[in-house]
Amino acid sequence: MKHIYPFIILALILNSCGNKKETITQEPETVVSVSNPYSAKERKLEVYTTASETDLRLTKTENLSFTTARQPLENEVSIFVNPNNTFQKFLGIGGAITDASAEVFAKLPESKQEELLNAYYSLEDGIGYSLARTTIHSCDFSPGSYTYVEDNDKTLSSFSIEHDLEFRIPMIKKAIQAAGGELLLYASPWSPPAYMKDNNNMLQGGTLLPEYYDTWALYYTKFIKAYEAEGMPIWGITIQNEPMAVQRWESCIYTAEAERDFLKNHLGPVMKKEGLSDKKIVVWDHNRDLITHRANTVFDDPEAAQYAWGIGFHWYETWAGGDPMFDNLGAINESYPNKNLLFTEGCVEGFNSEKYQFWANAERYGRSMINDFNKGTVGWTDWNILLDEKGGPNHVGNFCFSPVHGDVSTGSLIYTPSYYYIGHFSKFVRPNAVRVSTVSSRSVLLSTSFINEDNSLITVVMNPGDEAISFQYYVGSEAAMIKIPPHAMQTLRVL
Repeated sequence: MKHIYPFIILALILNSCGNKKETITQEPETVVSVSNPYSAKERKLEVYTTASETDLRLTKTENLSFTTARQPLENEVSIFVNPNNTFQKFLGIGGAITDASAEVFAKLPESKQEELLNAYYSLEDGIGYSLARTTIHSCDFSPGSYTYVEDNDKTLSSFSIEHDLEFRIPMIKKAIQAAGGELLLYASPWSPPAYMKDNNNMLQGGTLLPEYYDTWALYYTKFIKAYEAEGMPIWGITIQNEPMAVQRWESCIYTAEAERDFLKNHLGPVMKKEGLSDKKIVVWDHNRDLITHRANTVFDDPEAAQYAWGIGFHWYETWAGGDPMFDNLGAINESYPNKNLLFTEGCVEGFNSEKYQFWANAERYGRSMINDFNKGTVGWTDWNILLDEKGGPNHVGNFCFSPVHGDVSTGSLIYTPSYYYIGHFSKFVRPNAVRVSTVSSRSVLLSTSFINEDNSLITVVMNPGDEAISFQYYVGSEAAMIKIPPHAMQTLRVL
């Protein structure tokens, strides 16, 4: 069995004086044990379908059996799964619990709050989210700009997360409970406090002033410890949300070299000094277009790389219909197999309430998730899990879609097709699963496959075309004929 992440214990020589610097080691991770050769013979095959122009929404549509596979024909569509070729270990799927999500949640009737929590976090009644992102103080999806310290507090003696205790923290705690008591949670900052930046403004970009490098690094650790004191374990952090974007909302610019040096000389050592070296640190947290340059700059520096668990990315380079550049992820996976790829944010921009059920929005999710996973991505995090009927609240008018909207004027929930497309992955592919080889014989179908710890094989198939397609589903030496409707997603579950 292959392991795509063989972790290497690094021994680093720090400088020309020969002084040795203690390094952080990463132990090899245990992956799912897959019987070799894997056989689908006499196993059950369940088919779950979501399709446009139908009532099918994560609906179980077929129970099938396998037969001995024959030679595939040249003119038919086939999906070939080889469970004996294994790749990355799966971390989880989830979404961000922002101030906006929490405030909308608080305005809903209690029955709808419970419905939403079950819809996202229950494996039985919902789609089984296992991953969550939140913000370190404010972002655009906050009621306004705020921090956890008083202005010009250079010692951080005034640090307090009291702001989050009103809405965000209560919702996160309820989400953890709904997820069965465990939810992998990580956090990202959009900007340091204004006094720490060269433009003295949390908005409109700017850079972190050198005299505040260590202070800002300490800020992350105070956030982690404060949240954990409230009973919310923090798995890790990203260094900066979208570090190459000057936004009209909270933002801060780091060149690749600046992020590398901040990580290796300040954030990494401070996290270690504060007893938090077990927390994962994710670099970049921006789009796929420039991700390779950031990876090369940070990961080729062993002193910086020792602190980095992996690299995060968004999908907004595709906003104008451009190339989503999935190959960039594959290049990183090949070049740095001991580093992890994590999708940290994506949403459909330009909110329009008339497009709640716009199917192309869901297909954007499906296309991204399948390709991201096939290029080595270990986890996938949507943006806001809940927004109101206006695509907010957002203090700079940057409104967008979420998979579920809460109409606070009527107290109702609106489920978009994106919710169900995400669910075709999150409900069936569980943490610690292992991706296995999957190839479609025709580009009309997109697919990816995983084997869970219970040895169930999950294949997700997407048909973005206008015609129904019948295809042969090959699992090793067994096969089954399946039909997928137009503009549909299917999960094939082999038990």
